[in-house]
Amino acid sequence: MIININTKRYSVTRPLYSEDAFEDEHAKVYRKHKTFLHHVIQYFTCTSERAKNTAISLLPIIGWMKTYSFKEWLLNDILSGVSTGLVAVLQGLAFSLLASIPTWYGLYAAFFPVIMYFFLGTSRHISVGSFPVLSLMVGAVVTRLVPDEGLPANITAFEGLTKEEQRVLVSASLTFLVGLFQLGMGLLQVGFIVMYLSDTLISGFTTAAAVHILISQLKFVLGLTVPGFSGPLSIIYTLESVFTQITSTNIHDLVTSIVVMVMVLGVKEINDRFKSKLKVPIPIEIIMTVIACGVSYAFNFSENHGVDVVGKIPNTFESPIAPSLQVFQMAAVDAFPIAIVGFAVAFAVAKVYSVKHDYVIDGNQELIAFGASNIFGGAFKSLAASTALSRSAVQESTGGKTQVAGLLSAIIVLVVILGIGFLLEPLPKSVLGAVVIVNLKGMLMQVVTVPYLWKKDRPDCIVWVGTCLAAIFLGLDIGLAVGLGLELLTVVFRAQFPRCSVLANISGTDIYRDRKDYVNIYEPEGVKIFRIPSPIFFANIDFFRDKLKDAVGFNPLRILRKRNKAVKKMKKLLKKGELTLTSNGLQATCSMPIEESEDESNMEDLDKPTDYSDLPIQVNWNAELPANIQVPPVNIHSLVLDFSVVSFLDISALKGLKAIKEFIRINVDVYIVGCDPYIIEKLRNCKFFDDEIKTSIFFLTIHDAMLFINESHPPKTVSEKVMKTFGDCTSLICSFKD
Repeated sequence: MIININTKRYSVTRPLYSEDAFEDEHAKVYRKHKTFLHHVIQYFTCTSERAKNTAISLLPIIGWMKTYSFKEWLLNDILSGVSTGLVAVLQGLAFSLLASIPTWYGLYAAFFPVIMYFFLGTSRHISVGSFPVLSLMVGAVVTRLVPDEGLPANITAFEGLTKEEQRVLVSASLTFLVGLFQLGMGLLQVGFIVMYLSDTLISGFTTAAAVHILISQLKFVLGLTVPGFSGPLSIIYTLESVFTQITSTNIHDLVTSIVVMVMVLGVKEINDRFKSKLKVPIPIEIIMTVIACGVSYAFNFSENHGVDVVGKIPNTFESPIAPSLQVFQMAAVDAFPIAIVGFAVAFAVAKVYSVKHDYVIDGNQELIAFGASNIFGGAFKSLAASTALSRSAVQESTGGKTQVAGLLSAIIVLVVILGIGFLLEPLPKSVLGAVVIVNLKGMLMQVVTVPYLWKKDRPDCIVWVGTCLAAIFLGLDIGLAVGLGLELLTVVFRAQFPRCSVLANISGTDIYRDRKDYVNIYEPEGVKIFRIPSPIFFANIDFFRDKLKDAVGFNPLRILRKRNKAVKKMKKLLKKGELTLTSNGLQATCSMPIEESEDESNMEDLDKPTDYSDLPIQVNWNAELPANIQVPPVNIHSLVLDFSVVSFLDISALKGLKAIKEFIRINVDVYIVGCDPYIIEKLRNCKFFDDEIKTSIFFLTIHDAMLFINESHPPKTVSEKVMKTFGDCTSLICSFKD
C-alpha cells in the first residue's frame, strides 16, 4: 500500500480474490473447539488460583480494600457518609409511605441492605436503600393482599396480626422473594438480562412510575383518607377518590406541603446552578424537615389541627421473621419485575459512576449483591432495596470514594433508629409527601425527550409512549410487560423488514453505495448488486426473496418455467415438422399463431434446469422467438449479493437461499461477497453446496467480484451496443451449436 498524506489518496495492488483463492494462498488456523463435557469438567475443577479469583469475585471488598488510601480517602468518605446518611433517613421515611407500611421500616432499608452490599457490591459510589418506584410496586402488592377496606387475603400467617403487621409481613416476604430471584439470576450468570431493558423503555417506565407516585402522595399533601387501589386503572380510581373528597382538604397539610416544595425546589435549583462552587450541596430537605418537626411540635399539629404525623418510632430493632410461603405463591408474578427493575436501575446508575471514575463493575456480581442484600433485609422487615438517583448523587458529589461512605451512612441511620428517632415523631406525613414529590422532578422531566425521539427514532418513541401509557393505566407490572413486548416488536420489525438496497459504483473507485443516494454513480450494465443489511432468518427470508425479485425486475422461477415450456414446445414442433431450421435460425412453417399449452400437471419438470438436448441450436432468449412463443427477457447476466453485514443464517434461511439456483438455471451468474468465514463454514456443514452452487461464487469484496465479472462479460463498446440494437430488430434469434 502506498499512502500519500498530502493528497489523502491511496492505491492498493493485490490479486483478485475469491474466497477459494484466498484460502489457497493464506492457510487458515483451525482451532479445536471444546466439547460440552470439557466445559463441565473445567467448571468443577478447583485450583488455588481459581479459588483465590472466586473469593475476590464474590467478595469484591477484598480487592478494593487492599488499595484503600486512608490518608486521601477516609475524610472524604466520612463527610460523604454523614451527608448520605441524613438524606437516607429522610427518604427512607418518605418512601415507606409508598409501600403502605409504617414509616420506620423505611429506615431498615437504609441499614440492613447497605451492610450486605458493603461486602458483596462492585460499585463504589451508589447509595443502596429504598427507591420510590420499587416502594410503589411493593405497595401495590401490599394493598392487594391487605386492602384498606375489606378482608385480607386468606394467608395462615396473618392469624393474630394487626393490619399493619400483616402489611409488614407481606412487604418483608416480597422483599425476601425479590432477593431470591436476584440471587438466583446472579448465580446462573444472567446479568446480561438488563440489556433487554433499553434506556428508552426504562425512561418511559420510570416516568409512568413517577406519575403513580405523584398521585399516591396527594392524600398526604391534602390530608385526605384515600383507600389504596391496585391493578389496572387504579390511578383513575385514586384520582376519583381524591376529587370526591377535595372539599375535606386539611389546609395545614396543604400549606405545609406547598411551603416545603417551594423551598426545596428553589434551593435545589441553587445547588445545581452553583454546584461547581459549593463543596457540599445545601441539605435543604433535612433543614426543612427539622423546621417542620419543630413547628409541628410547638403548635401540636397532630391534636389541634388533625395533621397526620409519623408517630412513635421504636428505638430498637424488631426481631427477624421467617417469610410466608403463601405470600411467595401469591406475589411471585409481581416479585420478578420488581427484581428486574431494581437491578436495572441500580446497574444503570452504577455504570455511570464506574465510567466516570474508571473502574469495572460486574453485572452478575451486582445481582448476587442485591439478591443477598434483599434476602438479609427481608428477614429483618426491610423494604426492597435498589438505589435512588438523588441519594447516589449526594454520595458521589460530596467526595465519596468507596462503599466505606455507604457503611458510614448506615451507621447514621443506626444512630437515628436507636437514639434520636423520637425527634422525628411530630414530623407531618405531608412533609414526607412533599419531599417525595420534589424528588420526582428528574423522572417527570423525562417527558421532554418524546419530541426528540419522534424526530430521530420513531420506533423508540413508540416504545417510550406505549410503555408509559400502559404503566400509567394498566399498572407498573403490566406496563413493564407491555414495554418489553413493544421493544421486542421493534427489534423484530427492524430485522424482519430491513432497508435492502441496490448498489452502484462511485466512478473511478472501488466504493459501492445505494444508487438512490448519489449523483455521480455508475450502475454496471447487466449486473445487479443487492445488499442485505441484517441477519437472514426464518422471519425475513421471504421478505428478502421478494425484495430481490423487485430489485432484478423479474421472478427467476417464472422465467425458468416459461423457458422450459418454450423448449418443450420447440421440440414438439420440430418433431411435427411445424418448425424448421433455416440460415436465420428456427422458423415456423405455419403463419397461424400456435396456442400455448396450459398443461402444467408436471410442475417439477418445469423447475428443473432447461434441457437443450435434441435442439440443434442454442436459443437466444432475449430475441424474438418463433411460433409466437413468448418468454420475458432477462436484462442481467450477473447478480452480486452483498453479505458484508449479514451476521448469521438459520436453517430456514439456508433453505431459502437455495433459490439462487433459479437464477443460475436461467444463465444469471450469482456471486456472494463479504460473507463471514464462519457463515461459509456453516454452509459447508449444512451441505449447501452442490453441482450448481459452488464455493467459487464467494468473493472477498464487491470489487473483486466486479473485476471477475468484467473479465467474464467485458463491457460492450459503443459500436457493439449499436450492433446489438439493430441486431435485436432482425429475425436472427438463434445460433448454431458448435
